[in-house]
Amino acid sequence: MIQLGEFHDLIIIRESEHGIYLENDEGDEVLLPNKYVPETWMVHDKIKVFVYLDHEERPVATTLTPKIKLDQFGKLMCVEVSKFGAFLDWGLEKHLFVPFKEQVIPMQKGQEYLVFCYLDLETQRLAASSKVHAFLDNSELTVEPFEEVDLLISNETDLGFNAIINQLHLGLIYHDEVFKKLKIGDSVKGFIKKIREDNKIDLMLQRPGYRSIEPNAQKILDKLEASGGFIDLTDKSNPDDIKNRLQMSKKSFKKAIGNLYKNRQIEIKEDGIVLKEEA
Repeated sequence: MIQLGEFHDLIIIRESEHGIYLENDEGDEVLLPNKYVPETWMVHDKIKVFVYLDHEERPVATTLTPKIKLDQFGKLMCVEVSKFGAFLDWGLEKHLFVPFKEQVIPMQKGQEYLVFCYLDLETQRLAASSKVHAFLDNSELTVEPFEEVDLLISNETDLGFNAIINQLHLGLIYHDEVFKKLKIGDSVKGFIKKIREDNKIDLMLQRPGYRSIEPNAQKILDKLEASGGFIDLTDKSNPDDIKNRLQMSKKSFKKAIGNLYKNRQIEIKEDGIVLKEEA
């Protein structure tokens, strides 16, 4: 089955009175209605489409681009409230449904809400939830201290603003780290300030200062200072050499020297890295 809520590159296989049929590599088919069929096309052409359910709950393709897709967060406008739930404008012909049980507060027509798009496993329909924190997971983090990240402001608390990190994790920007007006649903760049023992994440909006560098970068600086300002390791060095001498992976080493280079604290030579005098 072609996954609902996602973009797909599909092959045109035949025409019908209702549009053209598209197929994936597994032979699954979906209709692209006439209104979305390009002016010129040929069988075997590839076309990028988004797949969701139409008003009759049938899988259908569209060339329109939704405001959010499956497993993604976004801020959407409520355009209708019925006895079944609310409906949001996500840029497609059929609105995105939000069951009452998935609403933090009862939604109102004309108001915007931060939601998460998910696939209801019971009905196999795309739906949305404003209980966004339930879809975030900090148990296995994919970010590191001082890394630049994409933030989506989710709500304000007494301490500051909660933010969704890279569409995956939850973090907090304390009030004393906020130097501009923030609104729910704002997308901003930020930085990982600190990861606590319980995997809670502190965030900041400004790039870390000169001395605020991630631990691996600091370890390399310390090694440089102890080695007279030079280490004969580069991003082409053997991973085992890097691990034995610095107790870090090659991936972590490359990221750390990249940050140091951007901060103009080191120079990268063919035979190693050099500590800059002003560092």
